[in-house]
Amino acid sequence: MFSTKSIRQRFLIQLILSSSSLLFIFSYFMYFFIERSIYEGKHQELLSYAKNIAQDKAIFDGSTLSPSLNLGINVEVIYLRKAQSNDEFYETTINNKTFMTIIYPLNLDDLSYLKITKEFTVTKMLFDDILNYLYIINIVGIFFVVIYAVTLSKMLVQPLKTLSNKLSNMNEHLMRPVKVKELPKEFEALGETLNHLILRIQNFVKYQKELFIGTAHELKTPLAVIKLKNQVTLIKKRTPEEYIDAINITNKTIDEMNIIVSNILNIGRQEGVQLETPIEVDVIEILRQKADDFDLLAANEGKELLMSFEPNGFMAILQVGLLNQIIQNFLQNALKFTPVNSSVTLQSSQNSYGLLIEVIDEGCGIDDSVDLFAPFKRQGNKQGVGLGLFLAKSASDALGAKISIKNREDGHSGTVASLNLNSKLSCILPNRK
Repeated sequence: MFSTKSIRQRFLIQLILSSSSLLFIFSYFMYFFIERSIYEGKHQELLSYAKNIAQDKAIFDGSTLSPSLNLGINVEVIYLRKAQSNDEFYETTINNKTFMTIIYPLNLDDLSYLKITKEFTVTKMLFDDILNYLYIINIVGIFFVVIYAVTLSKMLVQPLKTLSNKLSNMNEHLMRPVKVKELPKEFEALGETLNHLILRIQNFVKYQKELFIGTAHELKTPLAVIKLKNQVTLIKKRTPEEYIDAINITNKTIDEMNIIVSNILNIGRQEGVQLETPIEVDVIEILRQKADDFDLLAANEGKELLMSFEPNGFMAILQVGLLNQIIQNFLQNALKFTPVNSSVTLQSSQNSYGLLIEVIDEGCGIDDSVDLFAPFKRQGNKQGVGLGLFLAKSASDALGAKISIKNREDGHSGTVASLNLNSKLSCILPNRK
């Protein structure tokens, strides 16, 4: 049922021990309280007898004591060698009988004292019965504590067991997100983390096949071109200039293949970046630095880079390399497709999810039916191998952010590339003066 590392077992043992200890302690204090209360009552009873006798009254006061209480009382006058001003109360056992005795000052001049003794056997037997009942109650109580502990531990670990069973039945081809709303509040963060991991695995499986097929296709085509050009060149004798042209075409094709290989290597490098230790940074400050870097590049191409950042600061714990890769890809694509004398806007704003970063261009727009985050997907007639947005999507998944690219809806042509950072691990900086 349990293993040596079982959370439920440790919780069950701790709950049983703590509940049993509490039960024993409560029983002990209850027994002690009852015993002290009865002993104090008997003390006051004998003290009342002693005061009445010392004041030349009857053994009992008719207004407060019943005559029946006089039964079993033995009164003696004793003399002590040393005077004592206070009464002395103690218990003795003789022949299996228990007696309560009080020694009360009668006349301090001749050191005479009243010694009043009353049998306490029945009450003492009642104490023993109470103690036995408490033992029985404790044994029964421990039995119920065990049942309660087993039931409670089973109920508490049920969500974990459900998650464990759900995850154990998953594989790369059959993955379903965890329904966070059905989990207890304490397990919501765990469920969201698992869903984030599941989403990353799904995206990896989704694009893995496309990446392999696309890589083979992208490399096979230029290799076929090189082979065909060489075959055509070798058919007949050519001038040196024609051979030089053929070699230049081959070199150009090889350069294109090198670009593809370099982009594929970037995928491997990105996995390394994802393993970097996240640090706390001001995302707005990073955006300002990127804007400064690309402002000169945009001006050199006859374009304008506009900036608008809200709030003034936004702290987040993340891998800076991944964030830089996404923003850089957005700005490169925006500048690539934006015509001369047009503008690109880099802006940020706060929403209910976190920090929304947007790059807005004035290009030709995109085909909404094409998944541009898939590997080797290109848009327009610009140069590129189609791996930039694929890398950006992978980086976004690693950051736990949302990424999207869509056409502008403000009546102008162009696209809006957005990255929405989650605010759960972030905080807003106070406004800068």
